[in-house]
Amino acid sequence: MADPELQLVARRIRSFPDFPIPGVLFRDISPILKDPASFRASISLLADHLKKTHGGRIDYIAGLDSRGFLFGPSLAQELGLGCILIRKRGKLPGPTVCASYALEYGKAELEIQRDALEPGQKVVVVDDLLATGGTMCAACELLGQLRAEVLECVSLVELTSLKGREKLGAVPFFSLLQYE
Repeated sequence: MADPELQLVARRIRSFPDFPIPGVLFRDISPILKDPASFRASISLLADHLKKTHGGRIDYIAGLDSRGFLFGPSLAQELGLGCILIRKRGKLPGPTVCASYALEYGKAELEIQRDALEPGQKVVVVDDLLATGGTMCAACELLGQLRAEVLECVSLVELTSLKGREKLGAVPFFSLLQYE
C-alpha cells in the first residue's frame, strides 16, 4: 500500500472484536468521517478510480441506506453528478419499486422511487462496506427493474472472507481496502 492517501484512509479504520455479536470483527469507518483529510482522501480515491474506469459515462451515483448516504453525495459532487437514494422500505414518498434480500435471520427490503432514473441511464452504486453482498445485490436488482445500467459497485471496505463480490455476478466491484 504505497499510496499516501490510501494509507491515510486505512489508518482511520478501527476494529472492534465481538461486535455486534461474538465472533464478529467490526470494521468501523466513523474515524474517517471525523477526519476531513481522510474523508477527502476516500472520496478522491473512489472518484479517481471511477474516472479511470468509466470516464464520463456515469450518469448517477446511487447511495445505499444508510452509510452509502455518507459517501454517495460527496462522490457524486466530486464527479459533477447527481446522487440518487436507495432506501429501506417505507422511507421514500411517491411510487417506488422494491427488492428484498436475505439477512442472517429474516429478510429486508430496499426501495427506489420509480421516477429516479430513465431507462438506459448508467449508475454506480456506493456503500461504506461490502460484506455478504445482499444489500448491493438488491440495489442492482432495483436498478435493473428501472432498466438502468449498473456500471459498477464500489465501497471503502470489503470483507473478502464473506464473498459478497461473488453475489454481484457480472457487475464489476471495487473497494479501497480489503480485510478477511
